[in-house]
Amino acid sequence: MRLGAGTLAAAISDAVAPFGLNLVGVARPTAYDALVPAAYRLRDATGPLVSVVVIGNGGGAFWSAFRAHARRHPDFATRPHPLDDFTRVVMEEAALPALARYGVAGVLRLPFDRGEPSLSFVHLAEAAGLGRRSLLGVLVHPEFGPWMALRGALLLDVATSAPRPSAGFGPCAACVERPCIGACPTGAVTASGWDVERCTSYRVGAAGRCDEACHARVACVYGRAHRYPRDAIAYHQGRARAVMEQHRAALPVSGPAGS
Repeated sequence: MRLGAGTLAAAISDAVAPFGLNLVGVARPTAYDALVPAAYRLRDATGPLVSVVVIGNGGGAFWSAFRAHARRHPDFATRPHPLDDFTRVVMEEAALPALARYGVAGVLRLPFDRGEPSLSFVHLAEAAGLGRRSLLGVLVHPEFGPWMALRGALLLDVATSAPRPSAGFGPCAACVERPCIGACPTGAVTASGWDVERCTSYRVGAAGRCDEACHARVACVYGRAHRYPRDAIAYHQGRARAVMEQHRAALPVSGPAGS
C-alpha cells in the first residue's frame, strides 16, 4: 500500500486522540542520535528504522481519560503504577492497531519500560518538534507550556511526517519575567537551569515540601490555561518524590576520611 507523507502519523493521532493524547510528532533517527550520548542512540540497535512517532499529551485531557478508565475498572486504583498501566492499554489497543490497518508493525517503546537501547524521550520529543527544554528541567510546548508529558514512541521502518509546533520556539530566551526562578522555594531554578540535587535535597528533607505542586512550574508564563487538574499535579508530585527518595537512598553514605 502506498502511503502519503503523513498518513501513518495522522492515523495514530486520530486513534489516540479520544484518550487525551493530543501530541503526535515524528523524529528522524539521525536527528535524535545527534542529540544523545552513544548509549542512547538508535543507529544499528533496532534493525531498519526510518521514523520514530512520539506520542504525548498536552493539558489535562489524558488525566481525565485515565480517571474515567479507573472508574470503569476499579482494580486500577490498587495497582502500583496505574497511570503507566493505562498508558500501555492505550498504546496496545489504539496506537498499534492503527498501524496494523496499514500493514505496518511498529515497535512500541514506553518511558517506564527498560528496553535496548535506552531512550531519552525528552530528546526524542525535541527531535520531533514537540517541545523545547526549559530552565525548569522539563519540556515546554508553545501552546501547553510545561503541562505536557511524553507517553510512548513507535519505531517504524517506513517514513511518515507530522507538524513540528516547537520549530523556532525558544521559551526561556523569549521570557522576560522568568517568574519560575522566584517561585522555587529553595532556589533550585536559576538562569543556569534546574539544580536537580538542590531540588531533591529540599523535597526529601521534610515531609510535604512541594507535594501539592512544583511552584516554579505553576509560575511558568506558558500554557497557564492548560494547567493539569490539582489531583493530577499531586499524583505526579508524589511520584517524583518517590523517585527522589529512591535516588537519595541509593547514594553512598559519606563518612570520615579512611572509613
